[in-house]
Amino acid sequence: MDKDQGKTGGVKGYFPKSPLYVMGCTTLLCLSFGYIWNMSNGPCLDTPIKIFNTVNSNTQDFHNIKQSSNHSLEDLLQIELSRMIYTKPQILKPPRCDVLMMTPWFAPIVWEGTYNSEILNEQFRQRNVTVGLTVFAIKKYVVFLKTFLETAETYFMVGHRVNYYIFTDRPEEVPKVALKEGRNVVVLQVQNYPRWQEISMRRMEMLSYFSQQRFINEVSYLVCVDVDMRFNDQVGVEILSDLFGTLHPGFYTAERRSFTYEHRPASQAYVPSDEGDFYYAGGFFGGTVTEVYKLTKKCHEAIMVDKANGIEAIWQEESHLNKYFLYHKPTKILSPEYLWDDNLGTPEILKKRRFLAVPKNHAAIRNK
Repeated sequence: MDKDQGKTGGVKGYFPKSPLYVMGCTTLLCLSFGYIWNMSNGPCLDTPIKIFNTVNSNTQDFHNIKQSSNHSLEDLLQIELSRMIYTKPQILKPPRCDVLMMTPWFAPIVWEGTYNSEILNEQFRQRNVTVGLTVFAIKKYVVFLKTFLETAETYFMVGHRVNYYIFTDRPEEVPKVALKEGRNVVVLQVQNYPRWQEISMRRMEMLSYFSQQRFINEVSYLVCVDVDMRFNDQVGVEILSDLFGTLHPGFYTAERRSFTYEHRPASQAYVPSDEGDFYYAGGFFGGTVTEVYKLTKKCHEAIMVDKANGIEAIWQEESHLNKYFLYHKPTKILSPEYLWDDNLGTPEILKKRRFLAVPKNHAAIRNK
């Protein structure tokens, strides 16, 4: 018997080409052609009937809808994509071998040298995104706004649309800064509180409220940062993802046992001593408006439960942020390049210092 006889599966399956086989294939081909033609040129049995019912069986309306849809699809085909020349990625030569570039849950960790900003900028321009940058300038912290905004105009999301959302109790003291086209300052007046810790924790409440009431209609992403900082190098679309956090500059090389999580079980921010991936900074996080809303709402609710029980987490909202990120893993993590303090020196792995703490007298600023 022929060695291939009787095989009916696999790449090299054998099918005897009988007249019945040929007739069956021909019939199937005709039926398939008729189905495809109907899908392209006329109603099939289900979906287009629903469309006819929607437009009261008005044939002209149906043709108008169909033409409109065709025009929309044709418009997509008219988008001119820029030709880009760049070095081919090398599978066996990772761009950085000195740092972790991927978490166990496949979230990238963003370091200088691990991405191509030209490729990313082109992708986000095609999506036509607007980014919201939020800061809280309460009481004397308003003095940091001028430097913050001026350096943001130089380094933050260059070439993209940006809304600067300034939360402040002193709207009359918000400085006038020259802005590039497509970038706006939006002042949101909020109340202050006697203690700086209370002000810090209330940020989650305000971000949650305005995400639901306003931001969802105005921007695609939110970036939530501290105001007593200055941009020192490019911070662009490479940071954007559904949900991102930033490695705290004081703990990015530390062991889990050294993380200053909230370890009191009575607190809603409690993290057991044998859990935790990284320690995240409260001064730089973000994501889509929907994800930031979920994060800030959850953290605010937890803060209020603690408050009702007479508990305040060790690092206020940062403790609750770390608890949230433990059980809702960020989809991207920013390296300490994105939140640095020059008092920590400049380690060799730090190729860029993108967002720097401004030297200040904390005692003179807080609660004033």
